[in-house]
Amino acid sequence: MRKIISIYKLLAINAAFQHNSSKLAFAFGLRFILIFSFIVFSFSLVAQPLNGNSRKLAASLYAVSSLYVDSVNDGKLVEDAITGMLEKLDPHSNYLTVEEVKEMNEPLQGNFDGIGVQFNMLTDTLYVVQVIPGGPSEKVGIRAGDRIVMVNDSVIAGVKMKNTDIMKRLRGPKGTTVRVKVLRQNIPELIEFKIVRDKIPINSLDAAYMAGKEIGYIKLNRFGATTHKEFLDALTDLKKKGMKKLILDLQGNGGGYLNAAIDLADEFLGNKELIVYTEGRKSPREEAVASAKGAFEKGALVVLIDEYSASASEIVSGAIQDWDRGVLVGRRSFGKGLVQRPIPLPDGSMLRLTTARYYTPTGRSIQKPYVKGDKESYEHEMIDRYKRGELMSADSISFADSLKFYTLVNKREVYGGGGIMPDLFVPIDTTKYTDYHRDLVAKGALMHATMNYIDKNRELLKKEYSSFEKFQQNFKIEQSLFDDLFALAREEKIEDNPEEFERSKGMISLQMKALIARDLFDMQSYYEVINQQNEDYQKALEILKTPALYQELIEGKK
Repeated sequence: MRKIISIYKLLAINAAFQHNSSKLAFAFGLRFILIFSFIVFSFSLVAQPLNGNSRKLAASLYAVSSLYVDSVNDGKLVEDAITGMLEKLDPHSNYLTVEEVKEMNEPLQGNFDGIGVQFNMLTDTLYVVQVIPGGPSEKVGIRAGDRIVMVNDSVIAGVKMKNTDIMKRLRGPKGTTVRVKVLRQNIPELIEFKIVRDKIPINSLDAAYMAGKEIGYIKLNRFGATTHKEFLDALTDLKKKGMKKLILDLQGNGGGYLNAAIDLADEFLGNKELIVYTEGRKSPREEAVASAKGAFEKGALVVLIDEYSASASEIVSGAIQDWDRGVLVGRRSFGKGLVQRPIPLPDGSMLRLTTARYYTPTGRSIQKPYVKGDKESYEHEMIDRYKRGELMSADSISFADSLKFYTLVNKREVYGGGGIMPDLFVPIDTTKYTDYHRDLVAKGALMHATMNYIDKNRELLKKEYSSFEKFQQNFKIEQSLFDDLFALAREEKIEDNPEEFERSKGMISLQMKALIARDLFDMQSYYEVINQQNEDYQKALEILKTPALYQELIEGKK
């Protein structure tokens, strides 16, 4: 019993460290742990009395485990019971297995142990898209374009293996060795490499470059442990290049650590300005406020958001909007404003239990509406937005007057209860997207044709385009690449459609050019190319180049 109590003390310290939530909320989580420990280990816990409902649940599970006609998996019974209970709550409370906990934490913690490559699966073959500079694979000579066909003694090519299964084979503890066999263009035999695994960084920042005179651009893909430092490093570099105005791109950024969002927002807001607060039934109000030191408290700011910007992205954009610190451009954000408290369980699994809601400085709830226990409707909400035309027209979006709030400086109208609505709505341009284009992307034909082209022409391309600037200015998609694309499309049973191809040709060409740039240079090059047809990005440039327009939007006059 003493050992069990020590474990729970350790869990209490761990959970309290991960989130500064109330003691009452943690007491609930601790009691939950005790209840299920009783079920799994079948002993009476004197540390916490069980109420009638808890006894009923424990007795039911114990009866099934002990008396059911067939053998049962006790651990699976407990997991199913937990999952079933959480499904009756909000859409974001969930149960994670030990493996799922590890997979969830890796992208946010900033690194993992592996071989250091980014890859895509093409026709059941692992295609190396990029080799991480300074990583284990680069040190032994792996190149972009290589196809890894064997890992140790296992063939991974042509066997329809899942990405997760491949990663399990490639990843492993730092210092351990993995053997891979690689197929390389123009070399008939497989090349074998012995790679010593090492720490591989996971970056939050995809791109940071000068988008125009005095205008910088920073793209963040998540809010992780290293996000704040990556942002500050990029900001410092851009300032040295003359940046005075900034585009912060949070499109597609699904969130991450709350502290990372608070640290980022702090760089834009003034001393003691409220960034966000949380509050729940058993969680007293807790506030996060800006400090006196902000790296970009002055200077025009545009934040890009879309329907996939969620959670931490909404905290940052909501705070910037509420304080009239910058202009938000794009489409209404996802609407994820529930706080999940991690509650570790004895076997390393975890509950992520919703304990509070996020509120912006004006008091707006970020969370969109949901019905308890109806996760299916919640998950289809994005499709519903598309069907009712919200992504194409701001007129299709309606907010109740009861959800109306006013910004803290210029008293502009803003709304809560369903994500963050941008100051300037930019609809999706449906004229250039076609079913033919969608099928080319979804079935991998566009990616496959591009990779084939790079394979055949890599050395020539590197020689002709020694810098990204030359590539950006001079490279054009050749007709032979389109012909290869059409042939691969037919192999994937995609019917020819010349009319739809012509409508989407500009976007198809740009996507191919961006993928080639990523392969030859880096991820930043990809965004420098693809942003040429990003309507939100182009609108942000227009706003920052037109001070009067920026001021009108900040003051709510437009």
